[in-house]
Amino acid sequence: MSDARECSTLDKALAINLDSGRYGTFAEIGAGQEVVRWFFQAGGAAGTISKSISAYDMHVSDAIYGKCQRYVCRERLESMLDYEQALIRHRLSNTRGDSTSFFTFADTVSARNYLGTNECHAWMGIRFQAAPGADDSAIILHVRMLDDSNALQQDALGIVGVNLIYGAYDLHHQPEALIASLIDGISANRLEIDMISVSGPAFVGIDNRVMTLRLVQLGLTGAAMFSADGVVLQPSEALRKRPLLVERGRFRPVTHVNIDMLDAAMAKFEQVCDVQAGETLPIMEISMHNLAEHGDVFLEDFVSRAEVLATTGYTVLISDYPEFYRLAAYLFRCTNRPIGLAMGLGTLRSLFEEQYYAALDGGILESFGRLFKEQLKLLIYPLKNESTGKIESVDDLRLENSLQHLFNYLKSRQCIIALEDISQEFLGIHSPDVLDMIASGSDEWQKMVPESVATAIVERKLFGYSG
Repeated sequence: MSDARECSTLDKALAINLDSGRYGTFAEIGAGQEVVRWFFQAGGAAGTISKSISAYDMHVSDAIYGKCQRYVCRERLESMLDYEQALIRHRLSNTRGDSTSFFTFADTVSARNYLGTNECHAWMGIRFQAAPGADDSAIILHVRMLDDSNALQQDALGIVGVNLIYGAYDLHHQPEALIASLIDGISANRLEIDMISVSGPAFVGIDNRVMTLRLVQLGLTGAAMFSADGVVLQPSEALRKRPLLVERGRFRPVTHVNIDMLDAAMAKFEQVCDVQAGETLPIMEISMHNLAEHGDVFLEDFVSRAEVLATTGYTVLISDYPEFYRLAAYLFRCTNRPIGLAMGLGTLRSLFEEQYYAALDGGILESFGRLFKEQLKLLIYPLKNESTGKIESVDDLRLENSLQHLFNYLKSRQCIIALEDISQEFLGIHSPDVLDMIASGSDEWQKMVPESVATAIVERKLFGYSG
């Protein structure tokens, strides 16, 4: 086929229709049958479509795919893909399985309702054979629709769905091109793709964390999220209705300071926000800007950090929000519960540097207004003054006179809270020193990081470790 970038949505649908080696089912719930419509319009649809179904009624959907708690969720999508793909293979493998690659495309959608009060999003995916007789591979996406009308949202979903089917067959061997092609023919400001997961023989050796990070890099979403065992998470589901505690860092590598900061912040956060023990989700967050040099993202370095972070048992968030007020806005989009941001005193001091807010009409006041408009707390870890040896806390922070008044006000409102129950012996640990020790061959660095982190660095020879 021709280059995907040169194909319109209709061209892609027609190209698939004219390829007799691809045959499949379309199962779409909610917002109409926007994807399959393109294939009917293109002509030659009988060459591609074995069945088109829309089990819109909840009881009908349950009868076919089984019950689930939410109808627009990954669980429902996967049950649709599993059921329909097994069915088409069972019915048609004997008659055309030697020459046909079977597929099932499915989506479950909540488009804009009449009042405009619902979350507009969709789970979309394809289960397919990359070649006749092959085991199934799969691609799963989560999409947020940003258009302000139901009709426009349906239109956007239809285009992305065609791109997904085309990409699954023609670009599965080029993962980066596949991701970029998902928004062919559509403006990126009409939707957000905040999660992608691939599996099966067509994607051997592909790391889903890297795939999802590409979404952030390409501006298709503002953040990517991974569980401690490396599984890609869909943020709004993972964060839904949970109190959140986030620590930002480079984590190159994770040290005792990082862990002690989060532990101390958790205890204080649960106390001041009246949150039950174990209810809060702790998150280690890395800004995309901390993964870049000269505009390029070094994925090997990212994977190294993610693998080391995983040994600590924490959820990992990679965001494209260098400003804390933008990070906070993203998090509050996902939850209505309290949020805490754990940071060192040095980072707090930098928050009061007005140069960072020149792009805002309201300057630093606007940034803090956005940061603290919800129930958010800054939990501040002390630092050790290397010159004097003194341990400095929030009470020791001195700013320009006008900014000092702002700081004192925020502190009095308990927007800024000092962490006191910390391990002072860790205050002299700094990640750059750990990296230098690793590079020099000294073993002293192993005392500065958790045992699981040291084991991971040694076994996987990360961060320049050579043994």
